[in-house]
Amino acid sequence: MQTTNITVIGAGPYGISAAAFLRAAGIETRVLGEPMAFWKNQMPAGMCLRSNWKASHIADPGKKATLDSYCEATRKQVPAPIPLDQFVQYGIWYQSKLVPDVDRRSVTNVDTCDRGFKVTLADGEVYISRRVVLATGIANFAFRPQEFDGVPAAFATHCSEHSDLSRFRGQRVVVVGGGQSALESAALLHELGAAVEVIARQTALNWVGLHRRLHHLGPVSWLLYSDRDVGPAGLSRLVSMPRFFKRLPREFQDRAAYRSIRPAGSGWLQPRLQAVRVTLGCKILSVTPTDSQLQINLSDGTNRLVDHALLATGYRVNVSKCEFLPPHLQVRLATINGYPILTRGLESSIPGLHFLGKPASWSFGPLLCFVSGTEFAAKELLRSIPHTNGIERNG
Repeated sequence: MQTTNITVIGAGPYGISAAAFLRAAGIETRVLGEPMAFWKNQMPAGMCLRSNWKASHIADPGKKATLDSYCEATRKQVPAPIPLDQFVQYGIWYQSKLVPDVDRRSVTNVDTCDRGFKVTLADGEVYISRRVVLATGIANFAFRPQEFDGVPAAFATHCSEHSDLSRFRGQRVVVVGGGQSALESAALLHELGAAVEVIARQTALNWVGLHRRLHHLGPVSWLLYSDRDVGPAGLSRLVSMPRFFKRLPREFQDRAAYRSIRPAGSGWLQPRLQAVRVTLGCKILSVTPTDSQLQINLSDGTNRLVDHALLATGYRVNVSKCEFLPPHLQVRLATINGYPILTRGLESSIPGLHFLGKPASWSFGPLLCFVSGTEFAAKELLRSIPHTNGIERNG
């Protein structure tokens, strides 16, 4: 049976970045997945990245596959904020340049064996991998509030189920949530001609990027903010150092993480939302489908009759939803609130099984929820490889 050193499952920013670093270090690496699939297929067209330019590079070992390098190589001008479609094109360019042999087949099973892991692909191929790195993104973790349990997709869907919102043109739509996805989806729906309302439990909207002058104060700005662009002034520096952040008291970590990634919208969205109705401080008590519409009952005693509810309610990590991990393996996986508990090298309680991206954020902080965390993740993963018996570098 064929054997490989490391298998990376997932070909989004974290997967291709990790593979690029591993291969640059001479470590045989196989990558499985559809490049940039979530970004292409599960984010509405017309969206832009919330992160700034410096925080939107997919990390590479030679720093030759940055957004700037992409613009220079393709002679394209990418505006700020960065449009989703152009970031996808950048990601595919990065992949074709540094990880050109991505295997697009899906994985159906990953199980332990005496030589590491037995990986089974959808077409029946089975091979052995000494280590497995899961960089499968957040698609499986879309959160749907329990009030919408059993509501047919004709009346309520999560925003990750749409790559095109034009189907809602002329309809009455409620967007549930108060973060970037909710607010930008509402802006797009309004611009497409939908009658849209945002409903959120929070009592006020939070905005990022409104205090740009604080980023131009020389050494003071350097102390306040990291180029990683995650977290408010002061916390931004702590969040940008995951190894140090991990050593802080757990209670502080939790508070800092929430403060850094709480629901918020980019300041550049404000003008696009001036004509959009926003209802804050309201909980959805119940929803009732009718013959052709959805009735939504709110905690303020009012109700809405709409054509559709778009749930921009975020993602909640639960690694038990990784369907290719068999139940007996999941039982061995130490978790807390659905997150795997990770140690050096982003390694789980199952030796040789690593997690990148948002699933790693409970152990290493909120930086791992963003593209700007790809450099730390790849380097941290690499830290654990030379100290592992049985892993051989190429050549």
